[in-house]
Amino acid sequence: MGDSDALAKVAIVKGERSCQTVRKAIEMVNGLDELADKPVLIKVNFICTKTYETGATTDPIIVEALIQILKEINRNIFVVESDATMTNADEASRATGTLALCEKYSVPFLNLRHYKEKVSVRVKSPEVMPKITFPRIVLESHIISAAKLKTHNETKVTLGLKNMFGLLPDKLKFKFHVMGIEKVIVDVNSIVRPALTIIDGFFAMEGNGPVNGTPVKMDLVIAGKDPVATDTVASKIMGFNPSLIYHIRRSAEKGIGTLENIETVGEEVEAVSRVFKRS
Repeated sequence: MGDSDALAKVAIVKGERSCQTVRKAIEMVNGLDELADKPVLIKVNFICTKTYETGATTDPIIVEALIQILKEINRNIFVVESDATMTNADEASRATGTLALCEKYSVPFLNLRHYKEKVSVRVKSPEVMPKITFPRIVLESHIISAAKLKTHNETKVTLGLKNMFGLLPDKLKFKFHVMGIEKVIVDVNSIVRPALTIIDGFFAMEGNGPVNGTPVKMDLVIAGKDPVATDTVASKIMGFNPSLIYHIRRSAEKGIGTLENIETVGEEVEAVSRVFKRS
């Protein structure tokens, strides 16, 4: 495995739904150190307008804890999402309670679909997308992937890497599914790597995810700076073999992160795991 310095650290924290639980996970991996030099985008998962306890969308308590800690070092913070084929991100921000939270802390909510300045970036050795167009602010900021712990009917799981797919500003995302969404996820993450992945498992989702599955109260927060390692740990907690999940395995093969050299802190995977019903 190499020396301990080469290990990707992933925190697993079990606790009540609170900012304190989230903060504990972030502090275990020094997750917000060195984020003072440019804007920080907190990328939430708003695939629909359902609230956090359904297991479908990012819990506002995750966002609140991130804002509280970030404001100690950086006041240039945005909460971001992009419209999906069936969902308006602005409506979802209101319905989930996140917009009210943003207003409380004077942090803008930004629907990336409406961000005017866009930049096309070439993908080296692409899976399916030789070029990807991102909002300029995405390329000029630190990204925090504030994801959800849930199953997915196409990608098996939707965690931190899959959440980054939502940085694409297109509303009609069905075209990316046609290309092979797992391959598009790898291409997106090969260009934009999150500074921190934090996975909301206070209420997770099993079965028919990512929208219509069954909520599971897990009381977990999973966090790490290596997006592949963080998704690897989260998928194991859900009873999946991460090496059999295309976008996780392929991201590791492409050097986006590690599937193997991982140190977990906090809870043990075995102590908190549950075999999630498949989608």
